[in-house]
Amino acid sequence: MIQVHKNGITYYQFESLAGRNGLAHAVFTRRGGVSLPPFHSLNVGASVGDNPAAVDANRAIVLGALGLSPDQVVTGFQVHSVNMARVGSKHCGQVLPATDGLLTREPVALFSRFADCVPILLYDPIRRAAAILHAGWRGTAEQIATLGVARMRAEFGSRPEDIITGIGPSIGPCCYEVGEDFVRAICSAWPGAEPFIRAENGRQSADLWAMNRQQLQDAGVRQIEESHICTACHRDEFFSHRGDGGRTGRFGVILRLM
Repeated sequence: MIQVHKNGITYYQFESLAGRNGLAHAVFTRRGGVSLPPFHSLNVGASVGDNPAAVDANRAIVLGALGLSPDQVVTGFQVHSVNMARVGSKHCGQVLPATDGLLTREPVALFSRFADCVPILLYDPIRRAAAILHAGWRGTAEQIATLGVARMRAEFGSRPEDIITGIGPSIGPCCYEVGEDFVRAICSAWPGAEPFIRAENGRQSADLWAMNRQQLQDAGVRQIEESHICTACHRDEFFSHRGDGGRTGRFGVILRLM
């Protein structure tokens, strides 16, 4: 990924998506905002217990970095589901209820929030369509990546081989220790998860990166860029629900068609 410094904040871009005409995107860090601990400092999550005024100020900062105003942005209230919505200009300024995937073919900005869950960005340069998926372990178990590609095919006529995909910073297998209940639950929902759960030195870990990559590949996607940045390992840069003990902020991810 490419690291960008702009107006006192830092964000990352996928090399495969950066510099494309008519497309802007950013994976923000936790740095450069106004929130106080434990949400320090660029928290854009409004449901974590932070001061609402600070969250509003932080959202203005991240939107400003891409030259956006709130009335150009669509977001969802994330509930760890596979619910997706096709959105357009009529949805700008809205927070869609119970939505973990946003898809568009219109000039709007898609905005999601993360703190260990996997951000998945999809862009079809042929059909000029884009999507953001919020893939926690439940979304991964229900194959939100596969469903997202299928939805792009259905809504926009996208061919999987044309879709360029980025798997962003999230908790890595190095830090995502899981128990037997988790293993039973995820393998029951998606048997394909089993090869990506490893046991070593008396502990089990899950690789959400590899799970989502496999789902994308199974859906026919061939252009996949992975950040391999673990949020729990890099808590100085990113919020991590696991690493921060459950009380922390959310970093923003924006994907914009212009």
